[in-house]
Amino acid sequence: MEYYDATGRRKGATARVRLTPGNGDVKVNGRELLEYFRREVLKMIIEQPMQTTGTLGKFNIIANIHGGGLTGQAEAFRLGIARALLKWNEELKVDLRANGFLTRDPRKVERKKYGRPKARKRFQFSKR
Repeated sequence: MEYYDATGRRKGATARVRLTPGNGDVKVNGRELLEYFRREVLKMIIEQPMQTTGTLGKFNIIANIHGGGLTGQAEAFRLGIARALLKWNEELKVDLRANGFLTRDPRKVERKKYGRPKARKRFQFSKR
């Protein structure tokens, strides 16, 4: 059977995605899409590359996702889907790139510094 593998990352989340020609079933860590990502907004984020390229419902998707929170996982999943679609058809690169689906978001959480309550927050200054 023919399939297309790709990996997507965002913050601390990593998504390994496999696309196979099918009827649009989506499994995330062995569960249905809406069972894993309960918020409708996250489902919309995940489906964006397929809606842009007109491939919604043409592939079965299996994803293994770990690390990070739900939003980071959803955006990692989106990047993985976009990269897998690119392996399927190189001509989709223009549409995917124009919508920013092929760009890996490099932002991560800044580390906490010693002597401070958070990464940049400071304790209240007292002159006397």
